[in-house]
Amino acid sequence: MYSPYSIVRLKDASAARNLICRSISSKGIYELWGVGATYEELHANILKRSSPQRATYQSCSFRFEFDTFSGSRTLAEQRAIIESFKYLGFNGPIKLKSPNQTFTIFEEYEYGNPNGPLRIFLGRFVGGSQRHVLNEYTLKKREYIDTTSMDSELALLTANLTLAAPDKVFYDPFVGTGSFPIACSHFGARTLGSDIDGRMVRGREGKDVRTNFGQYGLLDRYLDGFISDLTHSPLRKGRWLDGIIGDPPYGVREGLKVLGTKDGSGKEVVYINGEAAHLRDKYIPPKKAYSLEAMLDDLLEFAVELLVDEGRLSLWMPTANDEDVELGIPSHPCLQLVSVCVQTFNKWSRRLLTYKRISDSRVTDCLLARQKVETKGSTANDLNSFRKRYFEGFKAPLTGETPGEPASGKS
Repeated sequence: MYSPYSIVRLKDASAARNLICRSISSKGIYELWGVGATYEELHANILKRSSPQRATYQSCSFRFEFDTFSGSRTLAEQRAIIESFKYLGFNGPIKLKSPNQTFTIFEEYEYGNPNGPLRIFLGRFVGGSQRHVLNEYTLKKREYIDTTSMDSELALLTANLTLAAPDKVFYDPFVGTGSFPIACSHFGARTLGSDIDGRMVRGREGKDVRTNFGQYGLLDRYLDGFISDLTHSPLRKGRWLDGIIGDPPYGVREGLKVLGTKDGSGKEVVYINGEAAHLRDKYIPPKKAYSLEAMLDDLLEFAVELLVDEGRLSLWMPTANDEDVELGIPSHPCLQLVSVCVQTFNKWSRRLLTYKRISDSRVTDCLLARQKVETKGSTANDLNSFRKRYFEGFKAPLTGETPGEPASGKS
């Protein structure tokens, strides 16, 4: 049974507040005073388990609230139910605004069956989450966005899983318009980012990533942004990053690219008519097609080289909802997979993968002998089976076909 309520055991109210204060997807945390399938059971359970708490709040100002899931109550019904808790003996003043204590009655109904609640809870409000910031960071109000800007809620959730916090340095190698660095800076981290698309970094119409940081009063936490791809990063090698976070391109809107030419003869220095063209503001370096699997492999290797011990990497990766083109979760002997979250769409899904950098002392020499992903082909479809199936509509292969390859006679 799906339920929006979760009962957890914590040391004390302080631990509960510390847990909820960073939460984005939760609403609040409450001290459980009682639970039952009916109000008779609830009242009996409250009398049994809440005697010590009741004495503490006898003289406090208070209010009662109602919260129902998949059901509803009229105001008259709510008032009558609240009156049934008179036996608690609270003699403090009732305050609808800013009371010392808030008590909430939770009713949980079976979906589509509002005849009666399945479970009823009474809880004392202990602390609220940060869900209210979603309206502040919504893309609808953001000054500089693009078609690939990550939803603010997902960005904040990702920053949470990566443990963004004050005195930490976080980096996004696919920064775009800055959704992830903004989310990390909201939690206090210092951030920087890069992107292979110089247009994203330079901005347009006088707006760029710095504009967004300024909009939220976070400009002092943004270190800088620069143009680079993952395989040509100018960042100093060494273990100094606390977190790496990002949404790598899937190659759907356009094929994945990396700096270089198809024949591998690309040069960093380019002169046109005797002028150093590579130094021009609008210079666009040559790019070649790049494999999604190779990019994920390179990203994990990059994280191993730059993350401190216990530092985290969080990345989004796509997968189809069928076995033919499901991408396996990439791994590295120096990275421990912490969590896998899934966002499901119609015919495909994307996973949010979070890794933790483990100490070199815990990695054996034999584990370090890993093979780099080898890629074959030169076109976007050759290098990215997910992209190919995406544009094919994830149609099942015909009998006799090799999964992911076009049927005989088709172009």
